[in-house]
Amino acid sequence: MERRNTQTKEAVLDILTKTGKAMSRDAIQNKVNSDINRATIYRILNRFYEDGIVHRVVADDGKQYFAVCVNCDDEVLKGHHFHFRCTNCQTIECMPIPVNFSIPKGYQVKGVNCVLSGLCMDCASYT
Repeated sequence: MERRNTQTKEAVLDILTKTGKAMSRDAIQNKVNSDINRATIYRILNRFYEDGIVHRVVADDGKQYFAVCVNCDDEVLKGHHFHFRCTNCQTIECMPIPVNFSIPKGYQVKGVNCVLSGLCMDCASYT
């Protein structure tokens, strides 16, 4: 089913694309220049996720963060990359390196959700 393109969808996607980081619904709503309710933003983000436009990260703070898929089809990174959550600007970045880990014999890993927390490069440069 082809989805209708709206100004609201374009605004949300534009924010995520320009930021280049994963953002929470709160952070996106704070950057949107129009009065869009939170349910609409969640609906848009979930639709983008279903369509493979963004990927979703659940961080250690319990929030969902969304990032535009750039290398999501890259077999090296697909589902096996770390994320970094900045505790200052509340964004999450996909770390562009593969995750190397080992697990006990008998287990089969289907995906990895690993989030590091601290200050991102931008915020750390201000301290």
